Amino acid sequence: MVLLRLSPMALSRSRFALSPLAETLGSMSVLTKPCADPWLGPWYTRHHDAFRAVLDADPFARGLVELIGSTKYLPGFITLPPPGGMRTTLDEELAPVAAASDATVRADLEAAVAHSWKRHDLRWLSGHGWGVRTAGLFRNAWEAHVRADWPRRRALLERDVSHRAGLLAAYGWPRALQRMNRRSAWVGADAIRFSHQPGPDRVVGADGMLFVPVCVTSGTWLCEEPPARYALVYPARGSAATATGPPRPDRALERLIGTGRAAVLHELERPATSTELARHFGQSLGTVGGHLAVLREAGLVAGTRVGRRVVYRRTEAGDALAGGAPADGRPAR
Repeated sequence: MVLLRLSPMALSRSRFALSPLAETLGSMSVLTKPCADPWLGPWYTRHHDAFRAVLDADPFARGLVELIGSTKYLPGFITLPPPGGMRTTLDEELAPVAAASDATVRADLEAAVAHSWKRHDLRWLSGHGWGVRTAGLFRNAWEAHVRADWPRRRALLERDVSHRAGLLAAYGWPRALQRMNRRSAWVGADAIRFSHQPGPDRVVGADGMLFVPVCVTSGTWLCEEPPARYALVYPARGSAATATGPPRPDRALERLIGTGRAAVLHELERPATSTELARHFGQSLGTVGGHLAVLREAGLVAGTRVGRRVVYRRTEAGDALAGGAPADGRPAR
């Protein structure tokens, strides 16, 4: 069992971040396999053939992507923690990838081969400048397959962060980390279980952990930068619901509190800020703010301040009226 151990200082400085590189990596892995997620169907259909054509034309790209998709050890030079927090850009993340020496790239790829569940050889690793070539592959994949969809994905990722930040403010880190994946869990007073696989514990440095949501992945991976920087990449919640649109409120609830307020109450099954709700519904902040004010006065929603933002979530009364389970998994009383 692999544990990530955090001192009180590291825990207090742990935070969330976004990673365009991780989003691109997840997208590339999905495009190399049969599509197993119905909500990804339209995007997968639009991009699969073009991406396969790129791989068929470039043995280096094909070998690297197939290895990434079949190993328990992702190469370290492409899985560094994002440096810019919630404002991380692809350029920031690709700079160290391009700067990786051929010796570093080969060592990381050999380790990935050793942990792969398929047989691989590295005959495709020819020439030189492998870091630069890898950065080029990721940039091209971003431009062709991710960038146009990034505003929608970013909104989903920010929504996930708002949800977990609300849980953090109300209940602490153990609740905020729940359901990141099937394996991760808080253990004791100072550790996060990352994997059931055998391996040495990692000690997180004083700057704390980064937690990085990604839309297009069902897996979780650990980013590491010596001596003690770590980031845990995990699948964002609510991908399918966001892709297919919000559920339509039932007519009885609409007649009771109005169409707009009913839609906001249903959408707050996943906590959100007023800005995120306005963006989701395509309405003004004033309109959404008015709905939230009425719902708060009625005791159906509550707001928790997280830094400069206020994250809204349904109360137990709101859960009961909306007919859904509480967003944090507690049974309604």
